[in-house]
Amino acid sequence: MFEIKRDHYLNQLKRKMGNGMVKIITGIRRCGKSYLLFHLFQQYLLQIGIRQEQIIALSLDDEENKEYRNPSNLFGYLKSKIANNEETFCVFLDEAQLAITDEEYKEKGMIALYGILNSLLRHDNVDIYITGSNSKFLSSDILTEFRGRGNEIRVHPLSFAEFMSVDSKNLYTGYRDYSLYGGLPQIATMKSPEEKTAYLTNVFRNVYLKDILEKHNLRTDIVMDALVDILASDIACLTSPAKLVNSFVSRSIKTNANTIATYVDYLIDAFIISKAQRFDIKGKRYIGSPFKYYFEDMGLRNARINFRQIEPTHAMENILYNELIIRGFNVDIGIVVKYGKNSNGKNTHSHLEVDFVCNKGSQRYYIQSAYSIPDADKMKQEQESLDRIDDSFKKILVVQDNVAPWHNEKGYLIMNILDFLLDPDSLSR
Repeated sequence: MFEIKRDHYLNQLKRKMGNGMVKIITGIRRCGKSYLLFHLFQQYLLQIGIRQEQIIALSLDDEENKEYRNPSNLFGYLKSKIANNEETFCVFLDEAQLAITDEEYKEKGMIALYGILNSLLRHDNVDIYITGSNSKFLSSDILTEFRGRGNEIRVHPLSFAEFMSVDSKNLYTGYRDYSLYGGLPQIATMKSPEEKTAYLTNVFRNVYLKDILEKHNLRTDIVMDALVDILASDIACLTSPAKLVNSFVSRSIKTNANTIATYVDYLIDAFIISKAQRFDIKGKRYIGSPFKYYFEDMGLRNARINFRQIEPTHAMENILYNELIIRGFNVDIGIVVKYGKNSNGKNTHSHLEVDFVCNKGSQRYYIQSAYSIPDADKMKQEQESLDRIDDSFKKILVVQDNVAPWHNEKGYLIMNILDFLLDPDSLSR
């Protein structure tokens, strides 16, 4: 069995060791949270001299540990392991949301779990790490309860670089498979297309959607079902709850914009999709709807639409967006205004789009996802919005054409998608 390195997240855990806060590992189901904590991080602790007896690891989804789903029993167990001992103990609690589902405590919800972990934090020799699934344990819920005493480590499906580290295919075949089947770690262990397709279709229906329906007491809901199909068909397209209602009318499903907005939030909270807002670059302000929605994993998106509508342009844009988020950027859709005159001489204006405005601290990059630039006319079209930005931040065009990175006469960096994804410093070229 090969080992998938997740150094990006492992290094975050290393940096946060012993900081007096609860480390909360969040992310979409099946993205590797438990593997990161119970295998990779535990392996690291043992390497630096932490003894196995100092690691208190408990998986609450294991039937052998069912008694500890009662918060009182859980607290008693953990307290007994660290009582009257000067050594540092690392507490690993997997599927922590199960500690709040006991009938006696279900009304107290997150408060019961918060009380347990907050009590443990009072011990100077306890370092706490927890993971949780999306069913009862979204990051927004628990971070609210910890009131500033929790550190979130957001884990994503495999990046393309991580995916290729365990894939023996050549880069272009690997990228094709990554675009089609995504980066859930389990996919990297599968060989046949049939196996991958069956897995993705099953987990979307029986894990992700089931979690949302249970959390929000929706049971079987045709609106949610249709919404996921519509969003999967329209990745990287501007839309809004009000516009989405029209798609439901064509399907003879009654709903309204408020319901759609609420259901979209459920999907965002469950890490299935992300929402990118529009940002007026010259006006330095956010614009309201419409928005763009991107899927956390292309394999899940493709499985939802039965592997139809596999447009390489939209897939590439979605993959680029996810990569930028993994690298820690805040990502918006840029808007610049183009002024002109119509045939009657009247003043006109239109909006030109910059695919991604990426911010992290003082860094900013403008990025266009341009599938192919075969000639000068296409180059002029793709860089028109960038030409109208008058600040000095770096401008990049990412293409699928097989070209080495180069700068054009305007200083814009043109880079192949594979070079961009595989080089963690690609933005600094």
